[in-house]
Amino acid sequence: MAKVHWKGSTLLAPVPPAMVTCSRGDEINIITVAWTGIVNSQPPKTYISVRPSRHSHEMIRASREFAIHLTPKKLVRAADWCGIHTGAKVNKFERCHLTPEPASVISAPLIAECPVALECRVTDVIPLGSHDMFLADIVAVDADERLLDGEGKLRMERADLVAYAHGDYYELGRRLGAFGFSVAKKRPGSKKS
Repeated sequence: MAKVHWKGSTLLAPVPPAMVTCSRGDEINIITVAWTGIVNSQPPKTYISVRPSRHSHEMIRASREFAIHLTPKKLVRAADWCGIHTGAKVNKFERCHLTPEPASVISAPLIAECPVALECRVTDVIPLGSHDMFLADIVAVDADERLLDGEGKLRMERADLVAYAHGDYYELGRRLGAFGFSVAKKRPGSKKS
Protein backbone atom coordinates (compact mmCIF):
# COMPACT_ATOMS: atom_id res chain seq x y z
CA MET A 1 0.00 0.00 0.00
CA ALA A 2 1.42 3.36 -1.03
CA LYS A 3 1.54 6.05 1.65
CA VAL A 4 1.58 9.79 1.15
CA HIS A 5 2.66 12.65 3.39
CA TRP A 6 -0.58 14.32 4.49
CA LYS A 7 -0.43 18.07 5.13
CA GLY A 8 -3.59 18.27 7.25
CA SER A 9 -3.73 18.71 11.01
CA THR A 10 -2.16 16.10 13.25
CA LEU A 11 -4.72 13.50 14.18
CA LEU A 12 -4.89 10.41 16.30
CA ALA A 13 -8.26 8.78 15.84
CA PRO A 14 -10.75 7.63 16.85
CA VAL A 15 -11.28 9.63 20.02
CA PRO A 16 -14.33 10.08 22.24
CA PRO A 17 -16.57 13.07 21.55
CA ALA A 18 -16.66 13.76 25.29
CA MET A 19 -19.30 16.04 26.77
CA VAL A 20 -17.59 17.98 29.56
CA THR A 21 -19.57 19.81 32.23
CA CYS A 22 -18.30 22.70 34.30
CA SER A 23 -19.71 25.35 36.59
CA ARG A 24 -18.97 28.73 38.10
CA GLY A 25 -21.34 29.89 40.82
CA ASP A 26 -24.87 29.25 39.53
CA GLU A 27 -23.75 29.02 35.90
CA ILE A 28 -23.41 25.55 34.38
CA ASN A 29 -22.18 24.60 30.93
CA ILE A 30 -21.37 21.74 28.59
CA ILE A 31 -18.46 21.77 26.15
CA THR A 32 -17.70 18.93 23.75
CA VAL A 33 -14.03 18.02 23.41
CA ALA A 34 -12.20 15.37 21.43
CA TRP A 35 -8.77 15.97 22.99
CA THR A 36 -9.03 13.85 26.13
CA GLY A 37 -7.75 10.60 27.54
CA ILE A 38 -6.31 8.75 30.50
CA VAL A 39 -2.71 9.67 31.33
CA ASN A 40 -2.06 7.64 34.49
CA SER A 41 -3.52 4.64 36.36
CA GLN A 42 -2.39 5.18 39.95
CA PRO A 43 -3.37 7.81 40.87
CA PRO A 44 -6.00 7.94 38.13
CA LYS A 45 -5.41 11.04 35.99
CA THR A 46 -6.94 12.43 32.84
CA TYR A 47 -6.84 15.59 30.77
CA ILE A 48 -8.88 17.75 28.46
CA SER A 49 -7.48 20.32 26.06
CA VAL A 50 -9.57 23.47 25.58
CA ARG A 51 -9.01 26.58 23.49
CA PRO A 52 -8.62 29.66 25.75
CA SER A 53 -11.28 31.44 23.67
CA ARG A 54 -13.96 28.94 24.69
CA HIS A 55 -16.48 30.03 27.35
CA SER A 56 -15.85 26.88 29.41
CA HIS A 57 -12.10 27.54 29.57
CA GLU A 58 -12.41 30.33 32.15
CA MET A 59 -15.08 28.41 34.09
CA ILE A 60 -12.76 25.40 34.43
CA ARG A 61 -9.74 27.57 35.20
CA ALA A 62 -11.67 29.32 38.00
CA SER A 63 -13.42 26.29 39.52
CA ARG A 64 -10.60 23.80 38.85
CA GLU A 65 -13.22 21.09 38.32
CA PHE A 66 -15.02 19.39 35.44
CA ALA A 67 -16.74 16.11 34.58
CA ILE A 68 -16.02 14.11 31.43
CA HIS A 69 -19.04 12.21 30.04
CA LEU A 70 -18.83 9.43 27.48
CA THR A 71 -21.37 10.06 24.75
CA PRO A 72 -23.92 7.38 23.79
CA LYS A 73 -25.37 7.20 20.27
CA LYS A 74 -28.67 8.75 21.41
CA LEU A 75 -26.81 11.95 22.42
CA VAL A 76 -24.50 12.40 19.43
CA ARG A 77 -26.60 15.29 18.06
CA ALA A 78 -26.50 17.03 21.47
CA ALA A 79 -22.73 16.47 21.71
CA ASP A 80 -22.21 18.00 18.29
CA TRP A 81 -24.50 20.96 19.11
CA CYS A 82 -22.72 21.62 22.42
CA GLY A 83 -19.38 21.64 20.60
CA ILE A 84 -20.52 24.27 18.11
CA HIS A 85 -22.47 26.76 20.27
CA THR A 86 -21.23 28.87 23.16
CA GLY A 87 -22.63 28.59 26.66
CA ALA A 88 -22.15 32.34 26.99
CA LYS A 89 -25.33 32.81 24.94
CA VAL A 90 -27.48 29.74 25.64
CA ASN A 91 -28.15 27.21 28.39
CA LYS A 92 -27.04 24.01 26.68
CA PHE A 93 -28.78 21.75 29.20
CA GLU A 94 -32.12 23.37 28.42
CA ARG A 95 -31.57 23.66 24.66
CA CYS A 96 -30.54 19.98 24.33
CA HIS A 97 -33.13 18.70 26.84
CA LEU A 98 -30.43 17.29 29.13
CA THR A 99 -30.81 16.84 32.87
CA PRO A 100 -28.16 18.27 35.21
CA GLU A 101 -27.74 16.18 38.34
CA PRO A 102 -25.43 16.63 41.32
CA ALA A 103 -22.03 14.98 41.16
CA SER A 104 -20.86 12.94 44.13
CA VAL A 105 -17.61 14.89 44.76
CA ILE A 106 -17.28 17.98 42.55
CA SER A 107 -19.53 21.02 42.18
CA ALA A 108 -19.95 20.76 38.38
CA PRO A 109 -23.14 18.88 37.46
CA LEU A 110 -23.35 15.54 35.71
CA ILE A 111 -25.46 14.85 32.63
CA ALA A 112 -28.07 12.32 33.80
CA GLU A 113 -28.52 10.90 30.29
CA CYS A 114 -24.84 9.93 29.91
CA PRO A 115 -23.92 6.39 30.98
CA VAL A 116 -20.44 7.15 32.39
CA ALA A 117 -18.90 10.27 33.92
CA LEU A 118 -15.48 10.97 35.38
CA GLU A 119 -15.45 13.64 38.08
CA CYS A 120 -12.18 15.56 37.86
CA ARG A 121 -10.15 18.10 39.83
CA VAL A 122 -7.54 20.12 37.96
CA THR A 123 -3.96 19.78 39.20
CA ASP A 124 -2.16 21.64 36.41
CA VAL A 125 -2.98 23.95 33.50
CA ILE A 126 -0.43 23.58 30.74
CA PRO A 127 -0.45 26.09 27.85
CA LEU A 128 0.32 24.17 24.65
CA GLY A 129 -0.34 26.72 21.89
CA SER A 130 -3.83 26.59 20.39
CA HIS A 131 -5.15 24.79 23.51
CA ASP A 132 -4.50 24.69 27.24
CA MET A 133 -4.35 21.22 28.75
CA PHE A 134 -6.20 20.78 32.05
CA LEU A 135 -4.46 17.87 33.77
CA ALA A 136 -6.71 16.44 36.47
CA ASP A 137 -7.14 13.80 39.13
CA ILE A 138 -10.16 11.54 38.62
CA VAL A 139 -11.86 11.82 42.01
CA ALA A 140 -14.99 9.76 41.26
CA VAL A 141 -16.48 7.61 38.50
CA ASP A 142 -20.25 7.56 38.02
CA ALA A 143 -21.79 4.78 35.92
CA ASP A 144 -25.33 3.77 35.06
CA GLU A 145 -26.09 0.65 37.10
CA ARG A 146 -27.32 -1.07 33.91
CA LEU A 147 -23.68 -1.16 32.76
CA LEU A 148 -22.64 -3.40 35.65
CA ASP A 149 -22.81 -7.17 35.34
CA GLY A 150 -23.60 -9.57 38.18
CA GLU A 151 -19.99 -9.46 39.39
CA GLY A 152 -19.83 -5.65 39.43
CA LYS A 153 -17.71 -5.41 36.26
CA LEU A 154 -18.32 -2.38 34.05
CA ARG A 155 -19.66 -3.62 30.69
CA MET A 156 -18.90 -0.72 28.33
CA GLU A 157 -20.42 -2.54 25.35
CA ARG A 158 -23.81 -1.87 26.97
CA ALA A 159 -23.21 1.91 26.84
CA ASP A 160 -23.82 2.27 23.08
CA LEU A 161 -20.90 4.73 22.78
CA VAL A 162 -19.77 6.71 19.76
CA ALA A 163 -16.35 7.75 18.49
CA TYR A 164 -15.09 10.77 16.57
CA ALA A 165 -12.55 10.59 13.75
CA HIS A 166 -11.46 13.46 11.54
CA GLY A 167 -14.73 15.40 11.63
CA ASP A 168 -17.12 12.44 11.62
CA TYR A 169 -18.99 10.53 14.32
CA TYR A 170 -19.09 6.72 14.31
CA GLU A 171 -21.12 4.13 16.14
CA LEU A 172 -18.81 1.65 17.87
CA GLY A 173 -19.10 -1.87 16.50
CA ARG A 174 -18.69 -5.35 17.77
CA ARG A 175 -16.24 -6.61 20.38
CA LEU A 176 -13.09 -8.14 18.90
CA GLY A 177 -11.40 -9.43 22.04
CA ALA A 178 -10.41 -8.58 25.59
CA PHE A 179 -7.06 -7.30 26.85
CA GLY A 180 -4.59 -10.21 26.72
CA PHE A 181 -6.65 -12.38 24.35
CA SER A 182 -3.74 -12.64 21.92
CA VAL A 183 -1.67 -14.59 24.44
CA ALA A 184 -4.42 -16.38 26.37
CA LYS A 185 -4.26 -20.17 26.40
CA LYS A 186 -7.15 -21.97 24.80
CA ARG A 187 -9.39 -23.88 27.17
CA PRO A 188 -9.65 -27.62 26.57
CA GLY A 189 -12.50 -28.31 24.14
CA SER A 190 -12.67 -24.75 22.82
CA LYS A 191 -12.77 -24.21 19.07
CA LYS A 192 -9.69 -22.88 17.35
CA SER A 193 -10.06 -19.45 15.78
